[in-house]
Amino acid sequence: MLNNLPLKTLEFKGLTIEGYSRAAVQSYWRIPELKLGFDLGGSPWEFMGTSTFFVSHCHLDHLAAIPVYVARRRMMKMEPPTIYLPADMVDQVRRMLQAWQRLDRGRMLCDLVGVRPGDEFEISREHVVTVFETVHTVSSVGFIVWDRRRKLKAEYQGLPGDQIRDLRLKGEDVTREIRYPLVCYTGDTAPPGLDNDAATYEARVLITEMTFFRPEHRKEKIHKFGHMHLDDLIARAEKFQNELIIVAHFSTRYHEKEIRRAVEKRLPAKLKERFHLWL
Repeated sequence: MLNNLPLKTLEFKGLTIEGYSRAAVQSYWRIPELKLGFDLGGSPWEFMGTSTFFVSHCHLDHLAAIPVYVARRRMMKMEPPTIYLPADMVDQVRRMLQAWQRLDRGRMLCDLVGVRPGDEFEISREHVVTVFETVHTVSSVGFIVWDRRRKLKAEYQGLPGDQIRDLRLKGEDVTREIRYPLVCYTGDTAPPGLDNDAATYEARVLITEMTFFRPEHRKEKIHKFGHMHLDDLIARAEKFQNELIIVAHFSTRYHEKEIRRAVEKRLPAKLKERFHLWL
């Protein structure tokens, strides 16, 4: 397999999380088991096989690779991908792809789906994706992937199998849907975006940002430009119920060792074992 872009991989409880994220450089993620990805700031060759992407916002470091990704799938005779992105950005992105089509002399075939906070999309029998509002300098959203199962309703539990079968044959709905937030992806956001949906703190895996961490960086300015500081995550330490918290999108002004030292020194012990710095 071609290794044409930086790519880190982490396996956690049956999920493979792949990607790279650095502020103003590139952000792109994929979870093969869920057959979806988040953001298209870059497009590693192996990402081409994933046909569904959810884009948090349209800054270049999160969207610049969309024509590459779309064109590669056409070149390899794959079905056009489905790309979900903020609804008010769809027309502009479509025009951009049309411009690339004229430059490249190759059709840019894809299904662009506009999303708004509160929307829900079924991506498989077992999984749905919901959309929540985030806070950035352009239209932005976050996504939660829910695992869903059908379970027998309480009033039917303990009944013999043949009775349950007969009830089903009569048209009775004997099950109810149970949902569990599996993965949350916030994209770039100021702290209120993290707080906008309670499930962000309940998802098994949370992928979020921490662009800044130095004490001298003014948080009011950081928040104004739609980002988070280490202090914002520390202030919410009691809220995180996530089993794994992936933190990424660090400013390029920081060295990796500097980030690790700061987090190791300041992060509460209850979070350290669940925090994973995507470096």
